[in-house]
Amino acid sequence: MFLFGSSAKTRMVTPEDALPGRSSRPFVVPQLHEVLGTPLEGPYPEGFQTLYVGLGCFWGAEKRFWRVPGVYTTAVGYQGGITPNPTYEEVCTGRTGHAENVLVVYDPEKVSTYDLLKVFWENHDPTQGYRQGNDVGTQYRSALYWTTEEQADIAQRTRDAYEKELLARGFDPITTEVGPAEGLPFYFAEDYHQQYLYKIPHGYDCHAETGIALPPL
Repeated sequence: MFLFGSSAKTRMVTPEDALPGRSSRPFVVPQLHEVLGTPLEGPYPEGFQTLYVGLGCFWGAEKRFWRVPGVYTTAVGYQGGITPNPTYEEVCTGRTGHAENVLVVYDPEKVSTYDLLKVFWENHDPTQGYRQGNDVGTQYRSALYWTTEEQADIAQRTRDAYEKELLARGFDPITTEVGPAEGLPFYFAEDYHQQYLYKIPHGYDCHAETGIALPPL
């Protein structure tokens, strides 16, 4: 990943300064998940739900979710910013406003939203603002975008419960963006990013963690 150094972007880009992007995706995305064998872009089975999460570098974040029983498919991409259909190189400039996010499609009969959010909160440090561990920049921010009212309720309640635990242990307040996915298109990332740690088993996987468990609701 693009790490450290003076090139790290730690201020959110304004619409005036954002890259223009393009009207269509400039690369091909694989049809199937390398590990699960399921479609990345759908169609997804009826009744399945979608959640979008950002935990810093999306390589390791995606792996944490595809290993959860009940998860149907995952994919990495760019979300929450301004530039339409960006490339990875453009996101790394800090001029798209996008976070590195993971799409998680799951069967709510087999895994609960709470259990997925437990994975989310416990596998990064949601208090670090525009960084995650050694990765610094707006693209590495913590983000949680929901698609149903049930997800919205659990997202807020787990956020509040986890922040209470963190503050009691001396951490700063949570900086995670929590909100609806509506109006925030998810732009799939390039082929080589999808299921990266399956293709490159010993590849880069850096996440700060608090070591604190999410309490039950």
